[in-house]
Amino acid sequence: MLLPGDPNRATRIAARFDGGIEASRLVTSHRGLLGYTGAMNGVPVSVQTTMMGTPTTTIVVEELLMLGATTFIRVGTCGGFGRLDIGDVVVAMAAASASGIGAQLGGGEATAPTASIDVVLALAAASRAQGLTTHVGPIVTSDVFYDPHPGGAVRWGRRGYMAAEMESAALFLLAMRERAKGRPVRAGTILTVSDVIVDPTVAQEVRAGSDETWFRPPEDEVTRRVDLTIGAALEAAAQLGRD
Repeated sequence: MLLPGDPNRATRIAARFDGGIEASRLVTSHRGLLGYTGAMNGVPVSVQTTMMGTPTTTIVVEELLMLGATTFIRVGTCGGFGRLDIGDVVVAMAAASASGIGAQLGGGEATAPTASIDVVLALAAASRAQGLTTHVGPIVTSDVFYDPHPGGAVRWGRRGYMAAEMESAALFLLAMRERAKGRPVRAGTILTVSDVIVDPTVAQEVRAGSDETWFRPPEDEVTRRVDLTIGAALEAAAQLGRD
């Protein structure tokens, strides 16, 4: 089960199923959360929109779990820290929860939202096989896009996190909970760096002629890079479906 936040991305993913969009089946469009099912390399694969943030992600994943789904791959975008560049791929090993979802699903205690190692390895291998610059490591899941913290979002980069996004911690915690019940649920995340969050205290090259703290390229370039990551996610999904 592939989980993009963007419904348009869900349709683009379905268009790459075996036989294209015509051979896929639209199974839901409720509230614009488009979901399709089809096959990739002969392996049954589905895609379901989550929209942005942990609240809708938890609703969607909980209901997919009720329907019997066991393998989840978040396919999204992120703001990259450090030396990451636009178009790089980040495969998350874990997602710190700078989000209310950690307290909700963790009963108010500390949590360690962690991806499933077989999904991490499959995503990293598929991404590298497609020639994409691929980083594997920890990310942070936040409830806010425009971080009001005095240190800004870049503080996470200083702590060694690779990127910031808004959904993965919820997905990982739900998968962990289900595994604790004995269900073979696994989850992972593959992200395209669509924005670079530059640490103003660290000297680095000026990006695209700008010294802005944030840099994002034109939207058509972001879409092109995301489509490359989608290809890797689909290949990984097919491989995991065969395992």
